[in-house]
Amino acid sequence: MTRIQHTVVFRLVHPAGSAAEAAFLETARATLPAIPGVRDFAVHRQVSAKSDLAWQFSMVFADEEAYAAYDAHPDHTGFVASRWVPEVASFSEYDFVAADQPAT
Repeated sequence: MTRIQHTVVFRLVHPAGSAAEAAFLETARATLPAIPGVRDFAVHRQVSAKSDLAWQFSMVFADEEAYAAYDAHPDHTGFVASRWVPEVASFSEYDFVAADQPAT
């Protein structure tokens, strides 16, 4: 079993500290960790001046099957369509496995 840590760092179209920013993050916190297979969901705020990507979502999946099920889940695809696409200005996605795990 290959544990996957899925992370995405992003910048919103909304001003920092705005009600719209808070609403986006609140929806994510309510929606994404409730999807089966999501473990250890976390939201982090970027504090380095070296990047303009202000936020990070991080979550863990037991294996590729759990990750694929999350990716296809209607709550995830709905969040992406209704919130992510119109509200995220820029992002980078990273998926990690332990260094001693085989690459897929």
